[in-house]
Amino acid sequence: MTVTIRPAVDSDLFAWHALYSGYGEFYGNPLGDQKAVLVWGWLSDPSHPLNALVAEDASGALVGIAHYREFPRALAGGTGLYLDDLFVSEDARAAGVGTALIERLRELAVEGGHGVVRWITAADNERAQAVYDKLATRTSWVTYDLEP
Repeated sequence: MTVTIRPAVDSDLFAWHALYSGYGEFYGNPLGDQKAVLVWGWLSDPSHPLNALVAEDASGALVGIAHYREFPRALAGGTGLYLDDLFVSEDARAAGVGTALIERLRELAVEGGHGVVRWITAADNERAQAVYDKLATRTSWVTYDLEP
């Protein structure tokens, strides 16, 4: 599948919402209107650190999204790009869309002088891991969440 990877724009709202809702459903965390408005507001605010890329197919339909942000890497003395969310519509999976989104993030990292593109995925998301293992190095780090 041929796709164009580009930054999200205001007119992408409804297609983005459908994809991001699918992402929330996949991880058992429904999006809901309040959360959707909040996140879209972040993505629409140039001063907010969260950014979005979209994958657009030849017909102009959005088939994938990637949310990312810059983060400091104190011990490395530099910065990286953190991929928070990656989702590809069911009918576009296994067509290289996820890979294209990640490769664009790699390009943005090079352009921005960042030392790494980093992300996590669920331990049981084997389908995604099969793609990620071809693109990046699996680390030995373990992630923790502390509820405030």
